[in-house]
Amino acid sequence: MEQQTSDLPVMDMNETAVPSGPVPGAEKLFTDARTPQAFSPRPVSEDVLRRLYDLVKLGPTSGNCSPGRFVFLTNQDSRERIRPALSPGNVERAMSAPVLAVICQDPLFFETLPRLGSQEGLRDWFAADVGLSEETAFRNSTLEGGYLIIAARMLGLSVMPMSGFDSFMVEDALLAATGWRVNFLVGLGYPAENEPHPDHAAPRAPRLDFGEACLCL
Repeated sequence: MEQQTSDLPVMDMNETAVPSGPVPGAEKLFTDARTPQAFSPRPVSEDVLRRLYDLVKLGPTSGNCSPGRFVFLTNQDSRERIRPALSPGNVERAMSAPVLAVICQDPLFFETLPRLGSQEGLRDWFAADVGLSEETAFRNSTLEGGYLIIAARMLGLSVMPMSGFDSFMVEDALLAATGWRVNFLVGLGYPAENEPHPDHAAPRAPRLDFGEACLCL
């Protein structure tokens, strides 16, 4: 099989129903949601985390490769394991989140392709090209991390994505037995009681407008 990026499988949309119009209320996941200033101390149950993953796993990835892996740090002891890896500005945010999700990718994701992918020979294709497999794992795990953010908001959770950490230290502390690579962190929890209603929240930071960020060709 010729190893060209143009030959990569398209996103697997086979199981995704195409809606006939906007999903009622869905835009509020973007228009109302804010990155929280603080979380409620209310715990996030394992059942909620399982429901979260059951939504995330349905999001499309290239050839259904599904390289995203997720480590949920659900108690203070587990979060303390990565404290030394955090940049100073992220320590309080990460330690205060009821759950700290570590969004990862499995560099050997292609080992599951014989049962996940529909295209013959995909496993051997990726196994033979380290650069291609690393690029695919990173791109698609990032997608899956984005799905997690939206799915968490659907489940009523507040979401605090974070960069600003030493990835090698996180991997040494958490992932040595798995071989997974860390992508980014996401604090998860229920909104704090004093979190302002969207109608009274502070104005958003500026975003680029359509003309600056988009081209229609």
